[in-house]
Amino acid sequence: MNKVFASAAEALKDVVKDGQLMAVGGFGLCGIPEALIAALRDSGVKDLTVISNNAGVDGFGLGQLLETRQIKKMISSYVGENKEFERQYLAGELELEFTPQGTLAEKLRAGGAGIPAFFTKTGVGTIVADGKELRDFDGETYVMEHALVPDIALVKADIADRSGNLRFNLTARNFNPAAAMAGKLCIVEVERIVATGEIAPDDVHLPGIYVHRIVHNPTPEKRIEKRTTRARKV
Repeated sequence: MNKVFASAAEALKDVVKDGQLMAVGGFGLCGIPEALIAALRDSGVKDLTVISNNAGVDGFGLGQLLETRQIKKMISSYVGENKEFERQYLAGELELEFTPQGTLAEKLRAGGAGIPAFFTKTGVGTIVADGKELRDFDGETYVMEHALVPDIALVKADIADRSGNLRFNLTARNFNPAAAMAGKLCIVEVERIVATGEIAPDDVHLPGIYVHRIVHNPTPEKRIEKRTTRARKV
């Protein structure tokens, strides 16, 4: 089975639809599937609910889909660095399901593991727990959180072999494996494609069984979200 598609647009065109639930890997601008996000923008699909730690920045990453009004709801942990996100949310134009970062990661992991829900102490006594089931275990109160199973997961990896086995680059691994495992259909964007078997078994971060389509993007922009420097001593 050939999992490699000629372009991001080709990989998306017969599977993305209005109103879908999507998971997009990345943390800030680190490890985001740049080409797939741009192709999703160009596809014109709308009314999307997007699961992602945050929503990129203005004009880049998921920020592009906010500008074109293709996202109706975000399920996120951090919503800073994006003025258009702030404007749409405060104007009532964008729904937000604000989720603690660890809980968001576990909701995706649980979805990939076939676990429908789990209990956590995170959020108890706050608005995060409003309307959710509470239960006591050993004298402590926990809130029940439901797993996330997106229709499509868009992820970024460093290397894929032709069977879809993936290796991520350092911190760019972040939410990508969990999103890939949770998605009913996973599309991965990679910088290098190698022959099946070329990645040593111990170096495989995510087995190819979770990956359905592969897109080659050898020269991503990899924009830096916030550059911090210090003055050099003379």
